Amino acid sequence: MITQKMTQKMLAGLPFVMGVSAGCLVAQESSQAPRPNIVVILADDLGYSDLGCFGGEIATPNLDRLAQNGVALTQFYNQARCCPTRAALMTGRYPHQVGIGEMIDGYAAAARANAGSPAYQDHLSPQSPTMAEVLRNAGYRTMMAGKWHLGKRPSEWPVRRGFDRSFVQIDGAMNYYGGDSGDGPRAPMAIDGKEWTPPRDGFYSTDAFAQHAIGFIDEATRDHAGKPFFLYLPFNAPHWPLQAPDEDIARYKGKYDAGWDAIREQRLARMKQFGIVPKNQKMSPMDRGASKPWDELASAGRVEWARRMEVYAAQITRMDQAIGQVLAALERHGIGKNTLVIFLSDNGGAAEDPNRGQKNAPIGHRDSYRGYARPWASVSNTPWKRHKVSAYEGGVSTPLLARWPAGIDAAANGKLIRDPAHVTDLFPTFVALSGARYPETDTVKLEGRNITAMLKGNPGDSDRLFCWEHEGNRAIRMGKWKLVSCPPAQNTRHITAPWELYDLEDDRIESKDLASRQPGIVKKLAAEYDAWAARCGVIEFSKIVPEPNAGASKNKKGKGGKKKT
Repeated sequence: MITQKMTQKMLAGLPFVMGVSAGCLVAQESSQAPRPNIVVILADDLGYSDLGCFGGEIATPNLDRLAQNGVALTQFYNQARCCPTRAALMTGRYPHQVGIGEMIDGYAAAARANAGSPAYQDHLSPQSPTMAEVLRNAGYRTMMAGKWHLGKRPSEWPVRRGFDRSFVQIDGAMNYYGGDSGDGPRAPMAIDGKEWTPPRDGFYSTDAFAQHAIGFIDEATRDHAGKPFFLYLPFNAPHWPLQAPDEDIARYKGKYDAGWDAIREQRLARMKQFGIVPKNQKMSPMDRGASKPWDELASAGRVEWARRMEVYAAQITRMDQAIGQVLAALERHGIGKNTLVIFLSDNGGAAEDPNRGQKNAPIGHRDSYRGYARPWASVSNTPWKRHKVSAYEGGVSTPLLARWPAGIDAAANGKLIRDPAHVTDLFPTFVALSGARYPETDTVKLEGRNITAMLKGNPGDSDRLFCWEHEGNRAIRMGKWKLVSCPPAQNTRHITAPWELYDLEDDRIESKDLASRQPGIVKKLAAEYDAWAARCGVIEFSKIVPEPNAGASKNKKGKGGKKKT
């Protein structure tokens, strides 16, 4: 349990604190309170242990208080990457079922074309109802501020998918200051159905998303009083590029000089102390990629690597401050008590480093376009294996925080819920809480379950089944068993990796492959996966991905000219 004493200790140990002003469809239970407002806050590329309440050294006082005054799920799953998780969240279905079997970006155009399937499109399927559409039909005011990444054409924007108001980043990544993207013009943005260009000065995306969210709340309470609302607030932080105000970065100066391994060990120790992981939890091997061990780096190299994490931490704290402002707005309007606030991440920390922009610009500057790469991603995902994109726990695990004073008994505050749940569960949960009706058909059905009981501090179902597939990264979890297959490197995605089997009760870091010792379980889970894949339209990625370097002389970035996000 995350107690008040623990939260105070977490905050006291930080270098600074930024305060704030002031049948899956059928509901098994309904709230005693009136229909709640619903706020979903999604971080982008946030690692499992980055939050203070999950063991991180980064200052996240507002999110820590959210955990202290609500519940935290320690085995909540996403879909490993930006587009797939957003598709699953918005529809309550697996990504392939709603057209997002691949990324919607230009670099993936060849794979989508090779697939030739409605499961592999460059936009969210219009045949699958979104969370916003269903809640709006139930009488909710629907609003969004943040990253969309589910369709680039105006007909595919949020305002066309059920949102009454929206202020959005259309693509998967953008310059936080609204400037050039690093390898091209500024990323497109929109207000409702109109294109919008951020000003050259005075813009920072994290702040802008929060301020528009607050404006939408103000508007909803003023012009639509008595009507519940749904607010979707998907920040682009802390996704690369690493960009943050100098004053925020300065607060972390020297914080990461001890290096990757030391910070990682400190995080694991706190995770054990807070009860996030068992006292005997082991650590997955450090993934440094091609980088040398910290002790072998030259002084200048250490300074640069430490700087990357300083900027990354600053981005997260800035996001936490913005979230605090949104929460304060709820209190200012007197609606905080009956507002369900959910916080999660779309995937684990990202091992990517786009290394674009002006080469001489300091990391963190608006003209720099860097990522923090594999070593720090390993820290973010402490203690799990691998990173974003992969189906190992480091790619698919996210903290989930939930606060709802009117619906969660105060006795459950600070409670840790350890049973597994999945991002597809949020939609059916909101359907149950809102009294909405989902337009189910023989072919369009919600995949998740109503987890209201878990959000109220009660146990879930430990024997559930979840599946993943993204660019050759495959997995199925059934109860304690997880069957997983991930290409070892980017240039081997055209090869289908063999199945590995792990007992997550004993080995959540996925270090002991039991496939050869448990062939019966492998066979059973593989058959379950194959049935799921056939039902959802999954195509074996090795059959659609272009061979390495195919067409490289024509376009090294792939069709569409954009690198992955």
